[in-house]
Amino acid sequence: MRSVPLVAPRRLELIEDKMPDGPRAGELLVKMRAVGLCGSDLHWWAEGRIGYTQARYPQLLGHEPVGEVVEAGPGVTHYKVGDLVGMEPSLTCGHCEQCIAGRHNLCVVSRFMGGPEAQGFLRDYVVIPEHNADPVPAGLTIHQATLMEPVAVWVHVFELTPVRVGETVVVLGAGSIGLLGIAMAKQAGAERIFACDKVPHRLKLAKAMGADVALDLRERGFLDAVMQGTKGRGADIVFDAAGAPETINLGLKCARSGGRFTLIGLPEPLHFEVDIHTAMAKELQVQMMKRSNHKGRAAAALLASGRIPTTLITHALPLEQAQRGFEIVRNYEDGVGKLLFDLDLKV
Repeated sequence: MRSVPLVAPRRLELIEDKMPDGPRAGELLVKMRAVGLCGSDLHWWAEGRIGYTQARYPQLLGHEPVGEVVEAGPGVTHYKVGDLVGMEPSLTCGHCEQCIAGRHNLCVVSRFMGGPEAQGFLRDYVVIPEHNADPVPAGLTIHQATLMEPVAVWVHVFELTPVRVGETVVVLGAGSIGLLGIAMAKQAGAERIFACDKVPHRLKLAKAMGADVALDLRERGFLDAVMQGTKGRGADIVFDAAGAPETINLGLKCARSGGRFTLIGLPEPLHFEVDIHTAMAKELQVQMMKRSNHKGRAAAALLASGRIPTTLITHALPLEQAQRGFEIVRNYEDGVGKLLFDLDLKV
């Protein structure tokens, strides 16, 4: 089978790989159909790390998967050959303190498929536990279903920082995660949504996804726009989907007194200054989050309802062009919004 491991910084290599072992009891053998490219994949590719965790070459990336069940192991009861499934990328124990509490994303022995500890999905076949599969609802295309995992991230974000009807929301960063957050906030009843980014075509996408105001971060007028638009009060909620030092500190300024700030984006620098005094003076609720916490089914239902636009998907490439796909997204080329790899496409 084909796979495309990351073999060195900024270098993916198409290889002929061995088939995975299994399926064993309670497992599924899945033929991959499509995989979305996530911003965290780009961190592994470009920087060779996420936070303090270093890449381990060769490392197989990709964690926004859709596939077709081709074999079910003994004891599998909910899936059969031919079923389309999305897949939760965190392999968790199910019995530690965090798993029992329903916080699977904090499992003490979790292995994340696409990180250095477990192979990701940029390959033709994968074996997963049955409980990591989520059915793809009828009516969703394979391309649309690649959004199940990133929308699941937002379902978890809303567990931590829910948007209430009539609230004002700021979304910093209009990459694919930020764009989905704009749509989620709109559906939750946000009265006004302010978005910013440094890439002009992303601002157009932000408006299409539901932002009322979308401004270029480099023009330094975003904070003024938020304050003018809220009559000096500031936003109820700030979602930082960029994770850059400048957006984190900007977000703390944009939030109203007593407001909420949630960091979703992954900061590239390991150490940087944060304007904690502004956060304290406003008594902000500052929230961190990690991954999606097994929310794939809720995400699938949202997508199937048609309430979350899927028009942010702009590019589909075959697996053989994985290196080129990473370069397109990293360099903001060709008006790219969401890029995915379609494993059925031929070169």
